[in-house]
Amino acid sequence: MNVRVVIMTVAMAATAGAVWAKLPAPPADPAKAAEAKTKADEAAKKEADLLAKYQDKAVANYRKNKGLRGPAPKVGGK
Repeated sequence: MNVRVVIMTVAMAATAGAVWAKLPAPPADPAKAAEAKTKADEAAKKEADLLAKYQDKAVANYRKNKGLRGPAPKVGGK
């Protein structure tokens, strides 16, 4: 019985070391990094445009249902 416990303990310790080992980071390719950054920037711009569009739509719906008239106030003093 004690031999089993010792063998299982050694096996668990060996596998735990392999599980917690950190792998080195892959080498970075500048071309892929630049392409990924460009893609992320385009996606962020598209998301920002869609957010602004739907915010304007929500404001228009709110103003219509509340009976507010006149142009919506500009934010930022511009």
